[in-house]
Amino acid sequence: MILGGLDPLFLGDAGTFEMLLIVILKVLVAFSLLLVSVMLYIWWMRKFIGAMQNRIGPSRAGPFGILQTLADGIKLFFKEDLIPNKSDRFVFKLAPFFSIVPALLVFCVVPVAGDFSGDGDGTVTWFGNETFVQVADPHIGILFVLAMSSIAVYGIMLAGWSSGSKYPLLGSVRASAQMVSYEAALGLALVAVLLKTGTLSTHDIALQQSNGIPDWGLVVTGFVPFFIFFIATTAELNSPPFDLVEAEQELVGGFHTEYSSIRFALFFMAEFMNVITMSAVMVTLFFGGPGGYYPNFGPAWLWGLFWFAGKVFVFVSVFVWMRGTLPRPRYDQLMDLGWKVLIPLALGWVLLLATLDVFDDRGHGGWLTQIFVVLICVAVIIFFAALLNSAIIKGQRRRDRDGEEAFG
Repeated sequence: MILGGLDPLFLGDAGTFEMLLIVILKVLVAFSLLLVSVMLYIWWMRKFIGAMQNRIGPSRAGPFGILQTLADGIKLFFKEDLIPNKSDRFVFKLAPFFSIVPALLVFCVVPVAGDFSGDGDGTVTWFGNETFVQVADPHIGILFVLAMSSIAVYGIMLAGWSSGSKYPLLGSVRASAQMVSYEAALGLALVAVLLKTGTLSTHDIALQQSNGIPDWGLVVTGFVPFFIFFIATTAELNSPPFDLVEAEQELVGGFHTEYSSIRFALFFMAEFMNVITMSAVMVTLFFGGPGGYYPNFGPAWLWGLFWFAGKVFVFVSVFVWMRGTLPRPRYDQLMDLGWKVLIPLALGWVLLLATLDVFDDRGHGGWLTQIFVVLICVAVIIFFAALLNSAIIKGQRRRDRDGEEAFG
């Protein structure tokens, strides 16, 4: 019996205690791994940006300053907790948990290790039971990821609304519009992956990519859905350069202006944890998950963990690099990118993939036919992109003209 999550836990089955022990162990390890990963990510972010800006970065607490994040967490935990007089006290206290819990739950459906070589099925044997190296593998795993990423906006919205202040409210409204807008592009990029894999299970998606780079979702879907997913994820995470919900120059601190102490830390922990979890999701969808070259020595599941951790590390480093180099766009430019560029492009690419699949099913999947269909679809996409770009330019000229008239 394969234990991919909680499904096989029926009372009275042989080995039920071992299964329960495995599930508890998975939950504890996943929770501990995420917390330690967040601490190391913050340390790496400070060191990386410090090197880019010719600074030393953390160097005092622990070797190479690696315990600086732990010291900051202890300090924030013991700082005085302030609650505004005009706030809704219950919602104000509850909002940070609405931000951090979805980040924890998303990581639970991601396969982090296992034998994902060409001959493996991703399972390991612990305590006499076959299982996956992930907390759970529901049949609707990707829908679960989408649901949790949608719920995360409630924490930000409730935090801004319950603070009883104008700047947090503006930050939360801005965050809601931004996250809802990019959720559409994110979902359409996911449709491209699901169209090629035919499953919603994260484990099965990673397993189908285990035969090497030619089978990775990045190649099979044609690269474009990955870049759309990456940009939409950056906006979903409020990660720089799309961190307009907490733009210090405009909103003081955004939705968390009135927060202090450990509740203030929870928002940033959720943000950094989301960077790690969404990097793990991108690795699972587009880069083969734990798949890679498996030598003949050592346990196979450990090599899977090595490849998975290495790929996630590359992604989080890219997020840090973007944080330290790219300027923040205007809010209207951010919304134009989501609604007028990413969503039409993602929808057009899904139609392209669906058209190619139909041609394959009807026996017209020759390479000449596929090239012809691709050229037609690309021409249509370029045409609509040109129209949208023209509309954006006209809108910008109109706003500039209105501004000149307003100021004489």
